[in-house]
Amino acid sequence: MSARSKARKRAVDVLYEADARGVVATTTLAERVELADPPINEFTIGLVEGVAANRLHIDQILTEYAEGWTIERMPGVDRAILRIGVYELLWRAAEVPSAVAIDEAVELAKTLSTDESPRFVNGVLARVLREVPAVSS
Repeated sequence: MSARSKARKRAVDVLYEADARGVVATTTLAERVELADPPINEFTIGLVEGVAANRLHIDQILTEYAEGWTIERMPGVDRAILRIGVYELLWRAAEVPSAVAIDEAVELAKTLSTDESPRFVNGVLARVLREVPAVSS
């Protein structure tokens, strides 16, 4: 597993934990950075901070493009993976190729979530890629 793949998994962990605790993701991130067990790298920090800063917009997009699913109804892990995927597709498009962002999200869904999750994540992110213009950072 590449360093960035590990960083994405760590970002999913932080986002999922914050969601489960009902706290802002940056609060959980700060706690994990302080503990440094394991250390949090800059890529993970950038993902979590980016998702947190754009969460309302990301969730609006997910609400629109995840047909038949509300944000609240999605499994928590899928929600975290999709938030990172949308963030990378739209806000980090110059840095992360869209195929990589989608593939990484699908791989995370395969290892962390349900059997149906990879197809769901792929479908939502592919639709977002086709229909939503990237945002300049």
